[in-house]
Amino acid sequence: MTLPDTAAIPAGDDRTFQVDLRGLVDLLSHHLYSSPRVYLRELLQNAVDALTARHSLEPGASTDAFGIRLYADGSVVRVEDDGVGLTEADVHTFLATIGRSSKRAERIAEQRADFIGQFGIGLLSCFLVADEIHVLSRSARTPDAPTVEWRGRGDGSYTVRTLPASARPRPGTTVTLTPRADAGEWTRPVQVQALARHFGSLLRHPVTFADGTGGTPAPVNPEPAPWTAAYPTPGARSRALAAYGEEVLGFKPLDTIELDLPAVGLKGVACVLPETVPAGRRHGHRVHVKGMLLSEQAEEILPEWAFFVRCVVDAESLRPTASRESLYEDDTLAAVRDALAERLREWIARAAASDPDLLARFLQAHHLAVKSLAVHDDEILRMLLPWLPFETTDGHATLDEFARTHRTVLVTSSVEEFRQVAAIASAAGLGVVNGGYTYDRELVHRLPEIRPEASVADLDPATLTAHLDPVDRETELAAAAYLARARDALAVFDCDVALRAFQPASAPALLVDSREARHERTRSQLAREQEGGVWGDILGALRQEAPRAQLILNQLNPLVRTAVTITEPELARTSAEALYGQAAMLSRRPLRPAESSLINRSFLDLLAHALRKDS
Repeated sequence: MTLPDTAAIPAGDDRTFQVDLRGLVDLLSHHLYSSPRVYLRELLQNAVDALTARHSLEPGASTDAFGIRLYADGSVVRVEDDGVGLTEADVHTFLATIGRSSKRAERIAEQRADFIGQFGIGLLSCFLVADEIHVLSRSARTPDAPTVEWRGRGDGSYTVRTLPASARPRPGTTVTLTPRADAGEWTRPVQVQALARHFGSLLRHPVTFADGTGGTPAPVNPEPAPWTAAYPTPGARSRALAAYGEEVLGFKPLDTIELDLPAVGLKGVACVLPETVPAGRRHGHRVHVKGMLLSEQAEEILPEWAFFVRCVVDAESLRPTASRESLYEDDTLAAVRDALAERLREWIARAAASDPDLLARFLQAHHLAVKSLAVHDDEILRMLLPWLPFETTDGHATLDEFARTHRTVLVTSSVEEFRQVAAIASAAGLGVVNGGYTYDRELVHRLPEIRPEASVADLDPATLTAHLDPVDRETELAAAAYLARARDALAVFDCDVALRAFQPASAPALLVDSREARHERTRSQLAREQEGGVWGDILGALRQEAPRAQLILNQLNPLVRTAVTITEPELARTSAEALYGQAAMLSRRPLRPAESSLINRSFLDLLAHALRKDS
């Protein structure tokens, strides 16, 4: 096939994309913004950026010299600012061109970091609640500048008029919305005021709200951020931060951690949660950028292990995403996350060194978070490992306490293995730690790094059975026939049966069976079932000598002493199955279907035997 000579094809006319404004607004509402309520945030944001530009023109003016005034009476929503304002050329360039931002203009490009907005589409969010946007603006850059009126409509059309300067006596901008009937939820006066406080409570410029009833306008942000205020004592500062955290986050902090990263202009507070947080559950944090609330659910500001705190921060240099409802993942955010993580480590270190009561309350609630940190942080490991609580055969205890009592610390690989052996090991004087919970086994094995005199080893069945007392030869011989029938009955479970003497005497039997042994037996069973096929060859090649479970009967238990004297074959078999079932249930591991069936069958058989005997 011969391709056409593209040079010979005449060039087409250049075309301009036609934008369906209604379709674009629908896209914004469903895929960019989380809720129509963001329209007020965008209007506030534009006003703040205009004030920032005004201060660049008049650097000697105080922050309170210019402000923002909100008005809502149910029929209109109005936002008025004393900012830099717009000329007629600015209006055509920036209000009527989708995607362009006035903050990108060359004349203020070098000041871009001073502005909140970055994307130039914020004004479109107003079409989420209104069909028309009315803007009156007068530029502060030109003395005696005229007032410019711009009206934009949801169908994509707009008009621009130049009005006398008297139409807006002072420089700045007024944006007025006439809400649609279906937008009342977001434009009622009480809701506008609530949204203004929600988004703008930490803004550095004065913001007021009026509802048309004639009363004095109410301040939206009457108090500065608590970390910017001066206090007579460190205690007063700590109490003020805690009170603020309780107000905005909804809980009374266990403690507060002041956050200050001058390199990125970040200040704030981390509030330590007073209660345990489920593993893996992460809380969102309140992040403000230059005073404007960006997100209440910014998980990315802290590392995953820091789920024991919630933060409120205000930053200068963090970069918002296009929706301005989350943070853009870049090198700056990564550096901030690392620096805040270091602040949390420093707080833990201070508590460990100087406030043991606070540390104890913190670890009681958040030991899992600290364990997850200690796995990867040697400094935290050295400071806190001896004080972290673990489940042991002596109850819940710290490793420091446990290692003083037990020179050799044994650790299980799973929760079920610990529950199988806990009572027996405790009676035998063995010190066993439950290593089945997240991080626990790995941390226990690192104890000798902190306490060189301590020894740590994994607990295996041989270690436990070695501490059980053998029975005398005569007792063993007398029970031989019963043990043989018991082994035959339990062969289907790859389970051997032995007779020993151990405490507590109330325990009739102990089932010793590791997870690895069960997995190996399952694989061996699959290999037998697939014998001759491809999978059978593969499983057969992997097959090892399948380890067996062991049912250890307790000679000290009265029930066992009676059982081993049974001479009737069926009753002996049924009693052995019942002892196995009871030991399996005490291990608290999931029962296999065959084991559940055995427990039901042995119970019914024993009940039938008892009824026949009584009849």
